[in-house]
Amino acid sequence: MSGTPPKASQAEALAERAARPLSVSPRPFLRWAGSKRMLLRQLLDVLPTSYKTYREPFVGGGSLFFLLRPKRAVLSDSCADLIATYQAVRDNSSAVLRYLAPLRPDRELFYEIRSNRSQGRFKRAAEFIYLNKTCWNGLYRVNADGKFNVPYGAPRTNNIIDAHNLRECAATLGRPGVRFDVSDFEDALLAAVPGDLVFLDPPYVTRHNNNGFVDYNELIFSWNDQLRVAKVANRLAAEGVHVLVTNAFHGEVLDLYDGFHVKPLDRPSTIAASASKRGTVREALLWCTQA
Repeated sequence: MSGTPPKASQAEALAERAARPLSVSPRPFLRWAGSKRMLLRQLLDVLPTSYKTYREPFVGGGSLFFLLRPKRAVLSDSCADLIATYQAVRDNSSAVLRYLAPLRPDRELFYEIRSNRSQGRFKRAAEFIYLNKTCWNGLYRVNADGKFNVPYGAPRTNNIIDAHNLRECAATLGRPGVRFDVSDFEDALLAAVPGDLVFLDPPYVTRHNNNGFVDYNELIFSWNDQLRVAKVANRLAAEGVHVLVTNAFHGEVLDLYDGFHVKPLDRPSTIAASASKRGTVREALLWCTQA
């Protein structure tokens, strides 16, 4: 989708891929809380027909990136372990797969790996994937010492990784125009220029008491950080950058994006501890794309 408008057949191919988020390759090889994998078809509807560099500063599982497979992209996150895992998969997916091959979901093994992370980059990447796939709901959380502390999640399947998909992801991540960065989102977007496409998907929780929205989300991503995201989004849009934002569908959030189009998105919740407590959650899609 970079450079020139896509032909109808290309747009149709993207829509077809978006309709098969659980089987198409490449697709995210990580589970990530708040993933947009099941919302991709709706995101496609508001994307510009062409753009220069794709920039995603809260890359997480990278659902939209793996769908679009842009020729030029900057993928960044403040989580150094996440970016290192992407780089390791890009550089030698076979080595990562060799370390993953003998691993199976197991409570004792999970806590052993969680407590004693390896230093070798490919083994450490395999451990990151293993912990991500076997922890509770694919959450990434660290303690005050910066150590991963999400509990074991007792997954229902022994399938840790799809080897074919990981290799497809590695090929996409390894494109010459794809770069990585460990940074705060503001720093990551300093190089954005008119015509770039920026996708901002900051951390947030949608299930909340309306009166306590800020307090409820404060420990996940502070309100001051939400203000920073909106400030950056508005500045970039004014400068001619295509900006796409997903966030909580809440008045206090929507009011921050003056001039942006707004569309509600409904998706199944995956965060509640039991399936019986998971319902449909409403999120907001905000966008300002240039003509």
